[in-house]
Amino acid sequence: MLSIRLYTTAALLLMGLVAHGQSPVIPLDSVLQRISRSNPMLREFESRAKAQNAMAEGARSQMAPMVGAGVFMYPYPGQMEMEGQDDAMFMTAVEQEITNPAKLRAREKYQLSKSAIEEAGRDKAFNQLRAQAKTAYYQWVVLEKKKSVLLENQRIMQFMLKLGKVRYPYNQSSLGSIYKAEGRLGEVENMLVMNDSEIIRMNIQLNMLMNLPPETRFRIDTTAQAPKPTVLPDTAYLSAARSDIRQLDRTIESMRLNLRLENMQRKPDFGIRFENMMPRDRMMPQSFTLMGMVSIPIAPWSSKMYKSNIKAMDFEIQGMQKGRESLLNEAQAMVATMAQEFQTKQTQVRNYETKIIPALRRNYETTMLSYEQNTSQLPLVIDAWEALNMAQMEYLNNLEQLYLIGVNYEKELEK
Repeated sequence: MLSIRLYTTAALLLMGLVAHGQSPVIPLDSVLQRISRSNPMLREFESRAKAQNAMAEGARSQMAPMVGAGVFMYPYPGQMEMEGQDDAMFMTAVEQEITNPAKLRAREKYQLSKSAIEEAGRDKAFNQLRAQAKTAYYQWVVLEKKKSVLLENQRIMQFMLKLGKVRYPYNQSSLGSIYKAEGRLGEVENMLVMNDSEIIRMNIQLNMLMNLPPETRFRIDTTAQAPKPTVLPDTAYLSAARSDIRQLDRTIESMRLNLRLENMQRKPDFGIRFENMMPRDRMMPQSFTLMGMVSIPIAPWSSKMYKSNIKAMDFEIQGMQKGRESLLNEAQAMVATMAQEFQTKQTQVRNYETKIIPALRRNYETTMLSYEQNTSQLPLVIDAWEALNMAQMEYLNNLEQLYLIGVNYEKELEK
């Protein structure tokens, strides 16, 4: 109850900040917690699990009793009745079928196993949604970094354009170079518009995952670090970590319980029938009939059905076990591949950060200094700026790929 109150208070605070024009900063952990609590798809799985538990509560119920009333050896109308032979009676009957208790217990366990499958399905769905949220969040982080680069580029191009226009009357700059700078400035402004549109799209996608109104606006933590592979897990670790494996295990367990339930069909069921007969002649005594009944499921003409079902279920379980092994091998190979890709991409990103971008920035600064000292031309400055800008954008694209590889790695490990 306390967690629900805290969650409601946080949601109201978020809506209040948005209503007053303030954009709150929401870290990734808070986004994932909101998705876990409020996403409609996850709540659907929770309702399904509750439904299976509710059905299991009645799994041990017996069949409803049957009651009846009628006549016994009553003559048809118009027929002559023999004196001293009035055997006609009024009759009431109660009948109850009693299912074998072992069958009821097996049915209850099988029904409860379906709830466990739904719970594992909920974890599997949350893993998918968590990966989608991380992808959108990290893409938003990269878009914010791109926005900073574009704003800096806009400032640089405005400065170069202004400087070119000042020098043009003194024949220190050409008209073509001014037009080229204007064109590059327009391209940067277009990229800013597209970048802002992508940021809003990521915002709306996260709102959808968190079950918030699409118009809700918030900011993100731009200092979020890319997830890093730590160890290469074995199949035992994957079996315990992955929800799809757990769902498969619970499905196999449910099938085994269903197989056990089918095996119980060879056990007999019972029945009891009570009949009370009241003669028309009040001088005659009342009589009753009490019968106990038992089914014989091992009869050859009735046992063939459950025996064939047992055989089919056994083959299905064997097939699912082979599928589980295949899924584990595939997951282990995929995780190892992603770890190698992450290391390669991390090296490329580090080279951009420590070698490529610093060298191109020094080249641009040197060219810009020469232009300010009137020893270089504006087209050379623009070329140096374009090389730096392309390297910065390529660096951010590689950084985004690094984030996404880390997200997919954690998705495979259910982190």
